[in-house]
Amino acid sequence: MLEGYALYFSRATIPWDRDRFAKSLETVGDTCLRHLGIYGYRAGFIRRYVSWQPSPLEHIEMLEQLRVLWYGEKIHVAVAKAVPGTGVDTADDLERVRAEMR
Repeated sequence: MLEGYALYFSRATIPWDRDRFAKSLETVGDTCLRHLGIYGYRAGFIRRYVSWQPSPLEHIEMLEQLRVLWYGEKIHVAVAKAVPGTGVDTADDLERVRAEMR
């Protein structure tokens, strides 16, 4: 994160502390942040986004956010003030949340 904007997203730990990892499997402390994505887009941005080809980095990481960064756009990020609940990433997750809200 730099001045409130994402620099990169990855499924792997970044930054990767090669020397520390070589010594043990301990965590790298508080230098890592967990990604919780809540996105809001304007219609014009969505029209541009769907016209872009998936980027090489998006293919490698399988993260659609990397397409946005690849094409020079910014993604605002902030540090959450509370620990988030479980994610909604699949149809089953969505059904679970709907059941909880009934």
